[in-house]
Amino acid sequence: MRGGINTSNSFNLENESSKQNNSINDYTDNVELIKLAQGGDNEALNDLIKKNMPLVAAISKKFLNRGYEYDDIFQIGCMGLIKAVNNFNTDFNVKFSTYAVPMIMGEIKRFLRDDGIIKISRSIKATAKKLHYDRENLTNILNREPTIEELSKYSGISKDDIIMATESSGSLQYLYDVIHQDDGSPVLLIDKISETGEDDKDMIDKLALKDALLKLDTKSRQIILLRYFKDKTQIQVAKMLGISQVQVSRIEKKVLKLMKITLDG
Repeated sequence: MRGGINTSNSFNLENESSKQNNSINDYTDNVELIKLAQGGDNEALNDLIKKNMPLVAAISKKFLNRGYEYDDIFQIGCMGLIKAVNNFNTDFNVKFSTYAVPMIMGEIKRFLRDDGIIKISRSIKATAKKLHYDRENLTNILNREPTIEELSKYSGISKDDIIMATESSGSLQYLYDVIHQDDGSPVLLIDKISETGEDDKDMIDKLALKDALLKLDTKSRQIILLRYFKDKTQIQVAKMLGISQVQVSRIEKKVLKLMKITLDG
């Protein structure tokens, strides 16, 4: 129950709305309805929810395979939509959907982060168990922690499935967390990712880093991509960008801290 609206009643309209139009771009921006809803008109708010259901549905589907029912995620997305309606400034020169998308995504991310109860399918559990033993065996063979790419080749499990199993089992740590000490130097989880070429974009998407990276300035983004996706040392990065190693180190530390805040939501 938000703002006097029983959102559960509105969710039954999803199938009807989706059949009419499944495109994320076919929402209806209605300034008058928004103004009425902000003034306490529940009927106007319900109309807005119905008209923007394709938008909520499209966003909700991006969060499938997280151990939750789609309907639960969709319901949380609708709560984000309601927040967007309540907080939208009709004087802004921006489309309502442009404002609503990050609000809906943020609400879903907070739910997934804070709920803490993750339902893991048997197949994912089995994959996670196999990966646990394969990782140990490969570590013994290599005398170091394997990269995701190496683990994929050794186990015969795709990189996407490795990420999903690790993420769903609740053991995926922040990419900037120290996971191992090598000769006294901290090693980050992100250091274990070895990707090149066109796979960079896919890997960034899978690890929920795209938004965080896009918020960085050009130089900071280059440093992170070169350091953690191209396996370049700070000295190599410094030479490539024409700056000092000290500057690279300083920017890198600052960026990782900012990205932690962004990923924490």
